[in-house]
Amino acid sequence: MMETMEKLREFNLTDRDFDRIRNLAMKHLGIALADTKRELVYSRLTKRLRQFGMSGFSDYCNLLESGDAGELVHFTNAITTNLTSFFRENHHFEALAKSLLPELMKRKSRDRRLRIWSAGCSTGEEPYSIAMVVKETIPQGSHWDVKILATDIDSNVLATASRGVYGLERVGNISRQRLRQWFMKGKGEHEGVVKVSSVLQEMISFRRLNLMEEWPVKGSFDVIFCRNVVIYFDKETQKRLFERFAEKIDDHGYIIVGHSESLFKVTDRFDLLGQTIYRKIK
Repeated sequence: MMETMEKLREFNLTDRDFDRIRNLAMKHLGIALADTKRELVYSRLTKRLRQFGMSGFSDYCNLLESGDAGELVHFTNAITTNLTSFFRENHHFEALAKSLLPELMKRKSRDRRLRIWSAGCSTGEEPYSIAMVVKETIPQGSHWDVKILATDIDSNVLATASRGVYGLERVGNISRQRLRQWFMKGKGEHEGVVKVSSVLQEMISFRRLNLMEEWPVKGSFDVIFCRNVVIYFDKETQKRLFERFAEKIDDHGYIIVGHSESLFKVTDRFDLLGQTIYRKIK
């Protein structure tokens, strides 16, 4: 039945081609593509086949397997998912404001320096939400040096994040007070969009980074947000990743994962505080 359906389509995604694509996704991205992702792969990669004038997925697999770095970026952008919103899983931001930041401010009162990493930042809503909470929690004029690193493997979403411009529908869950304080409403030709305040943008550095490759990241972090990212990785990849995260987090620092993710049987270097918030213990 599957082969019959394939023959009716513009391109033929054979079982062998799908397996090759899955191997490439695992090798370069650490992503385990389940059988259920076959339709997603087909729909998202056909544009690349048309652009190259290819006759089938086998030609595209050959291109990727040749190590074409530019096309691997397009491949990455096509198959990764970027569902996000401002203050998504809001309990994490409430904990950041009420518990994590106050504790860190006491512990680091001497050097007054905080570093936060949004790993898998997508179109920027997460790091901008973090920046708002930081600005609202740390007293103005208290001379704290706070920087946020925001990384993603997808260059397209990073371009959106860097611009900091969003349609009004994307900020519908933000309070009016925050909208007034942290966004500028577009007028005229910019009607219907808002732009993030430059005060927030100045706190954040957006960088492309593949978590499976070397991390050109200096220093350590007090808090790492890595939410709804590792659900795409197999258990062994998760173990390697969280070991690397542990090495980049200050002692007693924090890592926050998504609501459907857990570090249980993945690593013993963190204690669960609750609501998928963990503290480094070793």
